[in-house]
Amino acid sequence: MRTVALDEHDFPWQLPTQLSSISRAIAALDHLMRYDLFTMDVFIAVAEERNLTRAAERLHLAVSAVSKRIAELEEQVGSALLLRYARGVELTPAGQSVLHYARELRLVLGQMDDELSSYAAGVKGHIRIHAITSALTQFLPGDLERFIGSYPQINFDIEERVGSAVVRAVIEGHADLGIFAEHTRNTSLETRPYRQDQLVVVMPREHALSAHAKVSFRQALEHEFIGPHLESSLYSLFAQQQAEAGMNMRVRVRVSSFECMCRLVSANVGIAILPKAAILQYLRPMKLHMTLLDESWARRMLVIGVRSMDLLTPTVRTLVEHLAEKG
Repeated sequence: MRTVALDEHDFPWQLPTQLSSISRAIAALDHLMRYDLFTMDVFIAVAEERNLTRAAERLHLAVSAVSKRIAELEEQVGSALLLRYARGVELTPAGQSVLHYARELRLVLGQMDDELSSYAAGVKGHIRIHAITSALTQFLPGDLERFIGSYPQINFDIEERVGSAVVRAVIEGHADLGIFAEHTRNTSLETRPYRQDQLVVVMPREHALSAHAKVSFRQALEHEFIGPHLESSLYSLFAQQQAEAGMNMRVRVRVSSFECMCRLVSANVGIAILPKAAILQYLRPMKLHMTLLDESWARRMLVIGVRSMDLLTPTVRTLVEHLAEKG
């Protein structure tokens, strides 16, 4: 298999963006030069411990050394960062701001260390992906297989999460990109279309609804359900549709695993609404029947979300473009 290296020649379309990002980074570094990284660590410890003595113990420093670092930082900032009390300290609004950026700085530096360590080990990139179950069971494995075929020197960390947790992970920098349903609230992320999935009603073969070629949501709501996790994208979608229909879903059991949901359906505990491609493998062995859900919203768009396309590394941007092409 041919190894394809990632460098600037593979991304001529990104050079203006890279130059802009480099300029911003240089300006930021020039500004940060007057702040000592160890002082930032001291401030984070004080802010988290809310006590100078405990922060000093945590850092193995004298309390006087911690106090001196904080005083010097306040002088540099030009504003009080702490409100000092007999039993501890509290952050001022300026202190809250410094804590936010100090943590962001440490997070970025940690990510840089991780990525550079990967390069030293011969790995040409490291990408963290958080995705909902629908994407992981239906589309992502095959798409990543093709991507790895072109870029075999890239490592991945992939975690399965409910939609809201995926969005939160990307916002907080714990994931480079997330994949979630379009209707999941994500106002602060940039998104690209990824794939569409088709929702179907899953039931035992002998169930009364199995005689229908299509089933409306209202028809399905007349029966008891195996329901999804309360924070899942499916749950929020169903909640919205129940409100519009003026009917409630009678849920006997809630479970997050599609396979477990199918097993419970097979045991006649209730019916379920699930993505078609995710449950095809369970139909024959579990003696299940699926019927199309006859609703316009039953075809869901899954999207790729990132904090900023302009600030993505070339490796992550290439993966996003690869996945978006599959949509």
